[in-house]
Amino acid sequence: MKVTPEHNERIAKMSFASVFPHYITKVESKGRTKEELYQVIEWLTGFDKQKLDELIVEKVTFETFFKRAKLNPNAHLITGVICGYRIEEIDNELTRMTRYLDKLVDELAKGKKMEKIIRVPVK
Repeated sequence: MKVTPEHNERIAKMSFASVFPHYITKVESKGRTKEELYQVIEWLTGFDKQKLDELIVEKVTFETFFKRAKLNPNAHLITGVICGYRIEEIDNELTRMTRYLDKLVDELAKGKKMEKIIRVPVK
């Protein structure tokens, strides 16, 4: 599936606060915790729970959310298909970062071990 400019714009303008409750519902319905969700998001973005809560109250868009984030240097290891899109083929940086987050939430909900989700290097 090809990402369109309209799709990229829609993601950029969507508020993180409007999506976050859906992430919580998804992971909790599969037996995972909100704390694990916070851990996954912190790994990807550098935002701790307090900062994340501030961004939610502020109702930032995904564009602002990822502009303020310090993306994990191992984020490029997140690959695969999410929402019909192959992550590594998405050329729009913001859309790719948003799909990284979607993929991590999906992996958490599917019961993957935390070490695998946060791409802990094998020694």
